[in-house]
Amino acid sequence: MSLDYRVLTGAEVEAALDDLAALRIRVFRDWPYLYDGDPEYERRYMAGYRDNPRAILVAAFDGARLVGASTGTPLEDHADDFAAAFADTGHDLVDIFYCAESVLLPEYRGQGAGHAFFEAREAHGRQLGRRFCTFCGVVRPEDHPLRPAEYRPLDAFWRKRGYEKLAGVVAEFEWKDIDQPAATAHTLQFWMKPL
Repeated sequence: MSLDYRVLTGAEVEAALDDLAALRIRVFRDWPYLYDGDPEYERRYMAGYRDNPRAILVAAFDGARLVGASTGTPLEDHADDFAAAFADTGHDLVDIFYCAESVLLPEYRGQGAGHAFFEAREAHGRQLGRRFCTFCGVVRPEDHPLRPAEYRPLDAFWRKRGYEKLAGVVAEFEWKDIDQPAATAHTLQFWMKPL
């Protein structure tokens, strides 16, 4: 099936906020995020992409149905915890574009959406004059009780796109897991590539 990729801005993001929130909650509920999402938090978070002219939101549609979305922003515009992870790396934040989340419904995976999402965000980072692109992925123990037996990490895909792990560059971020009574801290490992 062929997906239609569109960059949403302003009123288009506003019109899609409920669908974006529902999509993120659905996809991030699965491994490895296990996120017990909140629609109001998601709407507020995604509104930041509506309001930031330097951010990008790439949406994937199957007809009129939103089935995937990917976001990015200059690193200094994102959460302070994420920027703080780069404090001792020698990298200037104004040189880095942050590829935030990518979400895609399972039935649409393996058809090129991951590449399309990265290509759009990397191109946007270059347009903003950034020298590097980074993202982070959640770190979970190999023996986590909710880890699916068939799970394959995305490390090979990310390396194929030119990304490498940044040793020791991690952030801590809190969210509520589906099997926990309250929010807990999670470690996120950064990866980076030159643009």
